Amino acid sequence: MNPMYITFAIYLVAVLLIGLAAYFSTRNFDDYILGGRSLGPFVTAMSAGASDMSGWLLMGLPGAIYLSGLNEAWIAIGLIVGAYLNWLLVAGRLRVHTEYANNALTLPDYFFHRFGAGGHLMKVVSALIILFFFTIYCASGIVAGATLFQSLFHGMSYTQAMWLGAGATIAYTFLGGFLAVSWTDTLQASLMIFALVLTPVMVYLGLGGADQMNSAIQQVAASTGKEYGSLFAGTTFIGIISTAAWGLGYFGQPHILARFMAAESAKSLVSARRIGMTWMILCMAGAVAVGYFGIAYFGANPAHVDEMNGNHERIFIALATLLFNPWIAGIILSAILAAVMSTLSCQLLVCSSAITEDFYKGFLRKKAQQAELVWIGRLMVLAIAVISILIASDPNSKVLGLVAYAWAGFGAAFGPVVILSVLWKRITAYGALSGMIAGALTVVVWAEWIKKPALAAQETGFATVYEIVPGFIICTLVIVLVSLIDKKPSRELQERFEKADAEYRASK
Repeated sequence: MNPMYITFAIYLVAVLLIGLAAYFSTRNFDDYILGGRSLGPFVTAMSAGASDMSGWLLMGLPGAIYLSGLNEAWIAIGLIVGAYLNWLLVAGRLRVHTEYANNALTLPDYFFHRFGAGGHLMKVVSALIILFFFTIYCASGIVAGATLFQSLFHGMSYTQAMWLGAGATIAYTFLGGFLAVSWTDTLQASLMIFALVLTPVMVYLGLGGADQMNSAIQQVAASTGKEYGSLFAGTTFIGIISTAAWGLGYFGQPHILARFMAAESAKSLVSARRIGMTWMILCMAGAVAVGYFGIAYFGANPAHVDEMNGNHERIFIALATLLFNPWIAGIILSAILAAVMSTLSCQLLVCSSAITEDFYKGFLRKKAQQAELVWIGRLMVLAIAVISILIASDPNSKVLGLVAYAWAGFGAAFGPVVILSVLWKRITAYGALSGMIAGALTVVVWAEWIKKPALAAQETGFATVYEIVPGFIICTLVIVLVSLIDKKPSRELQERFEKADAEYRASK
């Protein structure tokens, strides 16, 4: 048997055993959804990073760099800035505020209790937004997993690869919930950084050094007419804003915010921020290097281009199989599966919690027992997974495109609401609800009826900007304007905000 398959099998067995161990540690729904708020700083940092960096980090981003050059690195720059500000401004505050908001387990539940009686409709609307955009996001992970399995197992159909790639993730998420997801995230984050640091080093050594690499890139540039080595070449101001604006999405991603809510304390998040940002910067640099160095490698070895099967998002897979011993290649490629599984599992869990906590318990079975809620949560994991698999069934789907749509939806709908809810006590329920709806609708309308026609007509103006930009701006403006017009929040809500804010400041 191919050693690569054995390594892959060992990895899959390991995550399933972790899921089984977490199954026996899950006592109630709080454990299943947030791990009993017991995560230390290292696991919090690794889990937040791994749940964020899905298959797009090892497939979508290197593929974009390989295709266009370093001008696509603005995605990485924007994400690093956005992630740091999210850790700095939101993480600790949200951890404290969710505890004051009746120990909220989910983002919709937090909105409901944070805004008092006016939060009823917001709970429903935010849960619906989560289900809509996360189902698309989950589909991106399934596409990435299917692409990986098709590359490894020659002759396997896309449908078979899709079910195989999703199966293991669904299994350990179903069994162990948040604890399984967080523990496996730590393993998966370690694999991802190992792969992303080692692969560009091997490409560099394989080409013989900097001179040979630069020469190969120049040859490719001469044949394609592109300038690969510049951050600014071949792009416009609008293009830079669009790619860097990915960083705005961090403030509204439920699966990342859930890691902050699950930390053992606000104080532990300071250490988690340092660990998480170091890990992220190294991974981002590695992903950019894989794509950029890949230009040189395939320029110098054009006979190997066929390894990508015409899909530039397979560049990392192709380099791993070409450059490494099969045993090491199995570990390297497990990192792609790790990236896919870590994010997909978090997304399935957030969708499950939105249905179970915010619909089933909130409206149908308010006095449901803990064991019942855990099993309803598990069944919802299966239901969302099946819907996502149906969305991902098109073999021509691209990972980065699906992620971009969902990322913008969450960033524009929830980002400004989350930021202002922990920074501004004057924000009202109607202001937050109006902004949330306006942000989500702006993303859909802009993407489908403004940006798509503009791109088809080859325009380069503001109409082509990434939809998160107008969505985030409109959401923020609507929240502030409606909140100022609306009557002030009750004295009780303002006092609770002040107590939570005071506790956060005392923890710094």
